[in-house]
Amino acid sequence: MTGKEIRDVLDEAGVRPNRQLGQNFLCDPEVAKWIGDQLDPQAEDTVVEVGPGTGALTEWLVGRVKRLVLVEFDSRLAEYLKERFAGDPSVEVHQADGARFDPRVLWKYRPAKFLGNLPYSSGGAILKNFLSRPHPFSRAVVMLQKEVIDRLGAVPRTKEYGVLTLRVRSEWKVNSIKVVPPEAFHPRPQIDSSVALLEPVAGDLGAFDARRFDELVRRGFSQRRKQVRKHLPESPPWEEVAARLGVDPTARAEELDLEQWVELTRCYDEHPLSEIPQKEDEVFDVVNEADEVVGQATRKEVHEKDLLHRAVHAFVINGRGELLLQRRSLLKDKHPGVWDSSVSGHLDAGEDYDRAVVRELEEEMGVVDVDPQEVGKIAPCAETGWEHVTLYQVRWEGRPSFPCAEIDAVLWLSAGEIDAWVASRPEDFASGFVECWKLARGRR
Repeated sequence: MTGKEIRDVLDEAGVRPNRQLGQNFLCDPEVAKWIGDQLDPQAEDTVVEVGPGTGALTEWLVGRVKRLVLVEFDSRLAEYLKERFAGDPSVEVHQADGARFDPRVLWKYRPAKFLGNLPYSSGGAILKNFLSRPHPFSRAVVMLQKEVIDRLGAVPRTKEYGVLTLRVRSEWKVNSIKVVPPEAFHPRPQIDSSVALLEPVAGDLGAFDARRFDELVRRGFSQRRKQVRKHLPESPPWEEVAARLGVDPTARAEELDLEQWVELTRCYDEHPLSEIPQKEDEVFDVVNEADEVVGQATRKEVHEKDLLHRAVHAFVINGRGELLLQRRSLLKDKHPGVWDSSVSGHLDAGEDYDRAVVRELEEEMGVVDVDPQEVGKIAPCAETGWEHVTLYQVRWEGRPSFPCAEIDAVLWLSAGEIDAWVASRPEDFASGFVECWKLARGRR
């Protein structure tokens, strides 16, 4: 859209650009097309665009992707976008604050990519809402004021380096790819903007507790001129942690690079299983088709030989009726990196199902003082990994505490959203969970 076309749309919608809302509308069609191309849009993609405004970026993606989800804060512009794309079922428009929009509804739309000409006033909050772990996106292209993009790529010991830098780069590789001058916008801002391409870090940094990382980074930078030791837990002693990181005990937060912050997070991770993705020396009961014990074998033998054995799954449900899902760590020997039941695990040799589920609930999620109720049983099959599975359900309100070596992230999700996600993307889930979900929903 040209500058004149955008001004006409704004006049028609009764919108006068609001400086406090950061409303600067891209009016250079060539730049808009170039930005859209950086997403590498594919026919099966869903593109989530935050801050579409008059649709200057949107129009270059219509017809090139399967679905466009537009999140626009200004109610007048949201209404304009609904009218403009009313005849196109691939475009859905949400009038919502991008910093508060619930991104959990997007998982069923994967593969998904994120696009945003973000308002200067709330860009950081929008990035946190959409791009923090866990997120459904495989790629992101964002445009913000140049000073913010510079912060995303900042290096230690600079004033730009801080919480936003570490928060984003712990999940994304950041590449600043273009500076956009003020004359490309209406009205013209007083500063340059920049476009950044973000690609997932994946497992490059190893396993670490993302929530703990964010907490420690925020504490460390709360008074950035003070030594970082003053803002950290008492145990383990900072001198030991500093030696492990290879930093001076008097170091400030801005002197630690991303890898050191991740390692610091591991040092202060109190979960007893934080470094154990699975117990290799576990011994399980081997059973027959009637679930009768016929011997014992190690975890490795059971899996390599497809021997029948026993396992429990548990669905943890909160007061809103949402199910707690876990994403399995990339370190797991079975089904790494996919979504699974709230809790799942093998029975140890000599253990029964009821004791096993109580133990797994505490070890994996910190869920205690509950009374698991049996939902049903699943006979051994390839989908369960040749396990006799007993599925349980518990009601629980709390904050999960999980070992990062086993579990990468958690997500509370409604049954309807899970139904839609499983139907559209069964490959996103461990096959054992899919069988349990069918049982719980009465579909087996």
